[in-house]
Amino acid sequence: MTVLIFLGALCGSLAIGVPVAFALIVCSVALMAHMGNFNPQIVAQNMVTGADNFQLLAIPFFLLAGELMNAGGLSRRIVNFAMSFVGHYHGGLGYVVIFAAVILAALSGSAAADTAALAAFLLPMMRQAGYDQGRAAGLIAAGGIVAPVIPPSVGFIIFGVAANVSITQLFLGGIVPGLMMGLSLVIAWAISVRFETNLKPMPKASWKERGKAAVDGALALVMPAIVLGGIRFGIVTPTEAAVVAAVYALVIGTLVYREIKLPDLYRIFLSASLMTALVMFLIAAAMVSAWLIAQANIPAQFGQLLQPFKDNQTVFLLVVMALVFVVGMALDFGPTVLILTPILMPLVREVGVNPVYFGVLFIIVNAIGLITPPVGIVLNVVCGVGKVTMSRVLRGVWPFLLAQCVVVVLLVLFPDLVLAPLQWLRGR
Repeated sequence: MTVLIFLGALCGSLAIGVPVAFALIVCSVALMAHMGNFNPQIVAQNMVTGADNFQLLAIPFFLLAGELMNAGGLSRRIVNFAMSFVGHYHGGLGYVVIFAAVILAALSGSAAADTAALAAFLLPMMRQAGYDQGRAAGLIAAGGIVAPVIPPSVGFIIFGVAANVSITQLFLGGIVPGLMMGLSLVIAWAISVRFETNLKPMPKASWKERGKAAVDGALALVMPAIVLGGIRFGIVTPTEAAVVAAVYALVIGTLVYREIKLPDLYRIFLSASLMTALVMFLIAAAMVSAWLIAQANIPAQFGQLLQPFKDNQTVFLLVVMALVFVVGMALDFGPTVLILTPILMPLVREVGVNPVYFGVLFIIVNAIGLITPPVGIVLNVVCGVGKVTMSRVLRGVWPFLLAQCVVVVLLVLFPDLVLAPLQWLRGR
């Protein structure tokens, strides 16, 4: 009955158009009333406590770094660098999308921001070169969802705080799976682009032109090494790395590339502030739900439903990932992470699954939810920026969606694909 009240209040609020953060508060109040301990002070106290976390400071700084990166010309230089090396191959612009998506993922950690940048830069070029618009837009969307997996990742920060798991280890654990997602897109694109025979090839860049593109983009390309290297060798924490990334992007964009002017800073900081306020309020509201979920012992009730699968970790993870995938189709990335984490983590620890390994799988599946209908935030970004209809994008994205799902299955079947690189990167 407790689960039904919680889900009924949440789904009912969302169905009538209540914003997700307020819907979380509504379902929390409904659960408190059912349990007979309604107290507005509990709501306020848990919201303040939930947002009062030092590790969450990384979110505004990584979001600011992404805004500065796009405004300062770092994104464009990465695209140009990729284009000079692989743009001349058959379907070369698609490989440019994947290469640039992986590099951009290591800079901002925001799927929507990376997708918007790629769609703005590359979709018009792919359209002019004769690429199928739906397939091209679908590839850009699928490339964008690598961002929450390759560190620095806002998704890992939110999950780490909600699940009390090391964010540094989550960052290190996401590197290889993120690269595998990029490789799966390369394979899927190589297969699908064979059917496009009327493409206009780009001229092959000379080594001199490649060198020039590399030099021009060197300061942008070195940023992931600074951030991840600092975290790996213990020089900075993830929160401190976010500050380093923001300051670095600001200095390069204003003093080196000089594409950010003083009047632009107000717009950039305002945009980052609005996104931060949205994310932080959502986290604060979710912490109320998380506290009540624990008080109502909802994880134990879910555990009874999953009892038949607990004896086999592989089957258990496949069932849980399927559940997360279905929920991710209906909810956005952040709410899915914040709602399901307090429910699933007690079960994960009971079954004996490594929390970091589970966190990597969990974030990947949530990221895939960004390109699934009916919500599909990243799909909507591509449609809006690239001026492509949703129906065309849905037809074009499915091969790449399938490729990402294959990666998830491989990671579930072979946990060492995550755990072995994690141990090596940790130096153990």
